[in-house]
Amino acid sequence: MKESRKQSFMVNVAIILFSQIAVKLLGLVYRMVIMNVPGFGNSGNGYYNAGFQVYTLLLAISSVGIPNAISKMTSERNALGDYQGAHRIFRTSMLLFLGIGLLCSALLFFGADFIVSNVLSMEQADGAKYVLMALSPSILFVCLSAVIRGYFVGMSDMKATSTSQVLEQVFKCILTIAIVWGMAQLTFYRDDDMKAYYLATGANVATTLATVLSFIYLLFFYRKNKQKIKTNLEKSSGETITIPFAKLCRTILMISVPISLGGIIAAVNRIVDTATITRGIQLAFSEMIPAYGNMPAVMNPTMEQLTKEAIRLSGELGKSDTLLNLPIAMNIAFATVLVPSIAGALAVGDKKEARGKISYSFLISILIIFPCAVGYITLAKPIYQLIYFNTPSGSDLLQISAIALIFIALNQTISGSLQGIGKIYAPATGLLMGCIAKVILNMILIRQPGINIYGAPISSIACQVISFSYGFTVLYKNTGVRLNLKKYIGKPLLSAGIMGLSAWGSYRLIMLLVPVNLIGVIGAIGVAVVVYFSLVFGMQIMSAEEVILLPSGVRILKILKKMGFYRNQTVDKS
Repeated sequence: MKESRKQSFMVNVAIILFSQIAVKLLGLVYRMVIMNVPGFGNSGNGYYNAGFQVYTLLLAISSVGIPNAISKMTSERNALGDYQGAHRIFRTSMLLFLGIGLLCSALLFFGADFIVSNVLSMEQADGAKYVLMALSPSILFVCLSAVIRGYFVGMSDMKATSTSQVLEQVFKCILTIAIVWGMAQLTFYRDDDMKAYYLATGANVATTLATVLSFIYLLFFYRKNKQKIKTNLEKSSGETITIPFAKLCRTILMISVPISLGGIIAAVNRIVDTATITRGIQLAFSEMIPAYGNMPAVMNPTMEQLTKEAIRLSGELGKSDTLLNLPIAMNIAFATVLVPSIAGALAVGDKKEARGKISYSFLISILIIFPCAVGYITLAKPIYQLIYFNTPSGSDLLQISAIALIFIALNQTISGSLQGIGKIYAPATGLLMGCIAKVILNMILIRQPGINIYGAPISSIACQVISFSYGFTVLYKNTGVRLNLKKYIGKPLLSAGIMGLSAWGSYRLIMLLVPVNLIGVIGAIGVAVVVYFSLVFGMQIMSAEEVILLPSGVRILKILKKMGFYRNQTVDKS
C-alpha cells in the first residue's frame, strides 16, 4: 500500500513536472521572439519586467497561497473521508477569492500611475503605467483559476493544473508574439522609448487574454468532472465541516495567507530590487553613463536619461530570469505535490512516509538543479548569442544568478515540506530575513559604479543562502530529516562539475571543427547530458529502490541494468 502511494506521489510529480517544463519552454520561446523584435530589446524588457513585478505582488497577496492552501485543506478532509467538507471548502473559496480578486484588479488598474511614480521610481517613464493597467484584469481570473486547481490537486487529480497551465502558456505564446509583432509594424511612435513601452503593454494584454481563456477551460473541466464529484459527495463518511461561512472564510485565509507570505515577500523583494536598481544606477552613473554598443558616453546625464539607463539594465538582468525559470519550474513540481501529500500522510499519522517523501524530493531536486546551474555558468555566453542574438549582452549576469538558482530550488522543496507539516510561517520568515539582507546589499553595491547592476544578483545569492539556512534548520528540528552529505552533496556536485568541464571542452572543440554556434551549443548540451547521467547512475547516487519510484521506474531500471548499471543491486519488493 505504501509503495502504491509512493508511486502515485511520483506520478503526480511527473504530471506537474512535464506541464511546468512545457510552460517554461513556451515562455522561453515567446520571450526569445519578442526580445528580438525591433524596438523591444532591453528597454522593452525593462518595462515588461517592472510591470510584472508589481503584478506579481498583488497576485501573491490574492492568489499565490490559494492552490497549496486549498489542496492542503481538501486533502486532509478527503483522507478522513469527508468529501462534503472538501467541496464546501472549494465553494467557500470561490466566493471569497472572487471578492479579493476584484479588489486587487481594481487597485492595479486605478493605482497604476501612483505605483509607477512613487513605488518603482519611474516618474520619468510615463509609459510604464500602461503596462500595469494591461495586466490588471488577469488577477481576478488567476484567483478563481487557483481555487479550482487547488481543489483538484487536493483530490490527487493534477490534470486541471497541468493542462490549464500548458493551455494558458500556449495562448500566451501565440498572442504575445502576434500582438507584439503586429504593434512593431505601426509607425506612430515618436521615439524608441515610446515604442518599447507600447510593445511591453501589448505583451501584457496577451497575458490577460491568456488567463481568461485558461479560466474558461477550468470551468469546462469542473463541469466534466461534476458526476465524479457528486459520487464522492454521496459516499462521504467523515465528520463534515459545519462551521459558518464567515468562520470558514477566516480559516481559509488563516491557512492561505501564511502560505502566500513567501510569495508576497518575494514579490516585494523584486519591487524593492527594481526601486533600488533605479535609484542605485542613478547614483552610480550621475556623472557619466558608460558607453555601450555604438552609443557614445553620456556626460552629465539628465534624470530622464538615467531612468532610461536603469530600465535598460533592469531589462538586461531580466533576461537571465527567463532562463532560470526553466529549472525552477522542473523543481516546483515537488513543492506543489509535497504539500497535500505530506498533509495527507500526517492526517493518518504516517510520519515515516512523510519523511521519506521529503528526503526523496530533496535528492531529485539536487540532481535536477546542480547540472542546470553548472550548465548556465559554463555555456552562458553561447546560450545568449543563440537566444538573444539581437541583444546578447548580459551573459555574465546569468553566471552569477546561476549560483542563487541552486538555493532557490532547494528553498522551494523546503517550503513545500514545511507547509505540508503545518509550519506555514517558517518559509516566509526565512525569506524575509534573506530579503532584508538583499535590500541592504543592493543599496551598498548597486550605487558603486564598478559594480552597478551586478550588485543585484550578488545580493540574491546572499538572500537565498540565508533563507535556505533558516528553513532547513526548522525542517530538521521538526521532522528529523537527515541528508547524507556524500550522497546529497558530494557525489551530485562532483558529477555536475565533471559535466561542466565536458560541456566547456566539447563546445570549444565543436566550434573549432564546425564554427556554428547553434551546433556548438546543442552538441555541448548533448555531451553534458550523457556524461552527467552516466556519472549519476555509475556512482549509484540513486539506489535501485529510488529509481523504481520514478514514473515507469521498473522499465527504467531494466534499461539501466542492460546498460551495465545496478547489476549487483536487488530490490526489496516486500
